[in-house]
Amino acid sequence: METIIDVLCVGEVLIDFIGHQAETQINNTRDYHRYLGGSPTNLAMNVARLGLNSTIVATVGDDGFGEYIFNRLEGEGVRTNYVSTIANKPTSVIFVSRSESTPEFIPFREADSIILESQIPTELLQRTRIFHTTSFALSKEPAQSTILKKAEEAFNIGCKLSIDYNYSSKIWSSKTKALEVIKTYCKFNPLVKISEDDMFRLFDAHLPHEEIFNFFHEEGVDTVCLTLGSKGVKLSQKEEAIIELPAIKIEKVMDSTGAGDAFWSGFLFAYTQKKSMRACLDVALKLAALKLQNVGRLPDNINILSKLL
Repeated sequence: METIIDVLCVGEVLIDFIGHQAETQINNTRDYHRYLGGSPTNLAMNVARLGLNSTIVATVGDDGFGEYIFNRLEGEGVRTNYVSTIANKPTSVIFVSRSESTPEFIPFREADSIILESQIPTELLQRTRIFHTTSFALSKEPAQSTILKKAEEAFNIGCKLSIDYNYSSKIWSSKTKALEVIKTYCKFNPLVKISEDDMFRLFDAHLPHEEIFNFFHEEGVDTVCLTLGSKGVKLSQKEEAIIELPAIKIEKVMDSTGAGDAFWSGFLFAYTQKKSMRACLDVALKLAALKLQNVGRLPDNINILSKLL
């Protein structure tokens, strides 16, 4: 009997170079520290550390960064059987400023978008509980077509879909195309995670929260989770009262990179445990707070699960 995969993360694996100088824009940052990055990658590692079976579908270059990525993922217990190595493009890299708010970044994208249908066989989807991806992963071909096709197949098999709509104009060549792709994915009724920053970048306006929720509900999404940074989170389910929870107070934010991924990791973990939506948000907020207090990733030297439940 093949192992059931709790969360299948499809999308970008890359190297984040996060600035060493706090609250400094990239033009003034002198030193960078190397971290394993990519939103689906962060999520895959986080849920593996929470005891779930996580697998990642991604592509790296045949280089030192690619080797580093395999070692790191396997060290965290993430299955890498569906990570492809290609010779003609280097591993993707992103330079990121270190910041308490949404960080500035410069992407150098190469191998990450070369995700092919052969990397996501039907038998893999048949044993997957949650199929997760990101707007970043959907922004470039051939990954875009591959993910949309396989998401539809996963949906038809009965898999629950999930997406982090981390929209950025630096990543998408066209906003019109971004909206078209987003709407296509919404037809599969994913669990949706969005942030106020993402929505401002997508719609060029600070829309009322109700309008944001309605946009997704009208496209076929039942559950929409809107993160509000230090103001907490709102969750909207069709035909139900909005759930609103405050953020956990933190003395000193060390680094905001990956906080949204930590939040959604906690949410999906609780979702697989069949917790209520409010309980899912509670776990999500605790994991995000833990991440904000650490630079790079969640700390190695603690039992994360004991901090959440």
